[in-house]
Amino acid sequence: MAKTPAKTTGTPDLGIKETDLKEITAGLAQTLGDTFTLYVKTQGYHWNVTGPHFRSLHLTFEEQYIELREAADVLAERLRALGPLAPGSFAEFTEVATIKDHQPAADATEMISNLLADHEAIARTVRPLVDVAEEAGDGATADLFNARLAAHENAAWMLRSLLD
Repeated sequence: MAKTPAKTTGTPDLGIKETDLKEITAGLAQTLGDTFTLYVKTQGYHWNVTGPHFRSLHLTFEEQYIELREAADVLAERLRALGPLAPGSFAEFTEVATIKDHQPAADATEMISNLLADHEAIARTVRPLVDVAEEAGDGATADLFNARLAAHENAAWMLRSLLD
């Protein structure tokens, strides 16, 4: 009896149902779009923050945009491991992102509030994706979503503390 050749093109045969795989990869794409959008916004605020707390905010924003940049790479690579192409342009990120691309801020407090709202919004979006991945038997993506959830909750806490 002839052995069936392994799939070499198309959807990977990873043991995840096609409908689940579509939902998971759509969630990864959206999370990537939101992450990259927030990365750009955070770096812009890092460049443009002013005021009496300039140094501490400049460094805080830098820590956060570096973490977001690294997270975007991990999200894109997981998406590719599951098959689809990762969004890779501003137009594609804007198309899949749910957070606003550009929010000019008059002062540092407004910058902090904008970033806080974005981190909380992404946490709300990612939380149900953990269950989707777990129920599909995709522990690797569930772990990634849990890590992103923790990172956004931590960043939100840090930003919220600056407003108290």
